[in-house]
Amino acid sequence: MTRARSTLGALLGCVIGATAAAQEPPPPASLSLSEALALAVENHPALAAARLRRAIDLAGVAVARERLNPELRYEHTNEAPHDLVTVAQPLEIGGQRGRRIAAAEAVLRTGEAELVRAERQAQADTRRAYFVLASAQRRYTIAQEIEDLAARSQRVASEREEVGDVSKLDVLQADLVLDAAENEATALTGELAAARADLNAHVGRPVEAPTVARDDLAEIPAPAAVDERTNAAFAVLERQIAEAEARIALARAQRTPDLTVEGTITHGADPEFDWGYHAAVAVVVPVFTRHTAAVQVEQATLAQLRAQRTALGRQADAGAFAARARAQAARTAYLRYRDDILPDSRKVEGMAEEAYRSGQTGLPALLEALRAARELRQKELQAAADFESALADLEQATRLGPKP
Repeated sequence: MTRARSTLGALLGCVIGATAAAQEPPPPASLSLSEALALAVENHPALAAARLRRAIDLAGVAVARERLNPELRYEHTNEAPHDLVTVAQPLEIGGQRGRRIAAAEAVLRTGEAELVRAERQAQADTRRAYFVLASAQRRYTIAQEIEDLAARSQRVASEREEVGDVSKLDVLQADLVLDAAENEATALTGELAAARADLNAHVGRPVEAPTVARDDLAEIPAPAAVDERTNAAFAVLERQIAEAEARIALARAQRTPDLTVEGTITHGADPEFDWGYHAAVAVVVPVFTRHTAAVQVEQATLAQLRAQRTALGRQADAGAFAARARAQAARTAYLRYRDDILPDSRKVEGMAEEAYRSGQTGLPALLEALRAARELRQKELQAAADFESALADLEQATRLGPKP
């Protein structure tokens, strides 16, 4: 009986342990910016539909390669010859089929460039989501720091009130400051969860996954200068220009008159003959339509695309210059807050707390130190947010082109 009870207890212990382990939340999974961008290319929901275009464009090339079918016609009349069988084959001359294939292949290459742009856009969206999560993490950490500082102040006030150094009013005021700090930290947990869920959606993770942005903001490199060879907007426009040029060539080729070759076998023309034949060539005479308007449409489209490319170059240069200037200034401000201003502020906070603890100052001086600490941290957060926004804008200008 004792052995059975021991075995049963061991089994219950295993079950309880397994249940507890299953109920424990998974450990946070840290994610660098480069890892997030790589995951976005693989798993971003917006790219699934964009990648399906290639199959459509490949089918378009296959359609362009098709040749015209022959026409088979049978006639029976009460005149001689009584039976006629005719085969007519339309012929594409003037390079129409080759131009049509070239135009379809140009569409395929445009689709490839637009897929690259979609991938870059997914990465840009992921970068902004990563920055939002990093900002939420910093805000929550600072809120906890302010809460800890308020809690220490409340403990000091309580200790001094117990020995009769201060009145109950100091304790109540310190309690109010602590309650406000705790409430602010609690409110930020919701923003942190929302930012984490947004980034998880971009990288293909479950929205509730405990993802943590790992990279130090100051260590994230700024994108390189605008390069037309790597800018997705430039690449798409170049492919669209090549596509328009192919369509112009096709439109000009279609101005060549269509040609149809016919061959007919006849039967039943007695007494002259029993079997006979005749051949014919038919040409469409371009009297009413010469397809000139189609050429003009494609030429106008090409002119518009070239103008757009010129404008894009100017906008990209200006946008990149402005974003880079803002990023450099914001980075300098952020580093000054992080490396100089906040460390000095923490020293002042410690001195204010110690002065109040020793009775050298009153509670108003300590509360003023708390207020100044909160303001400085809010300014540091804003400097970091400005830096992140400028980095995202710079990425947009250098790799994607101006915002539509």
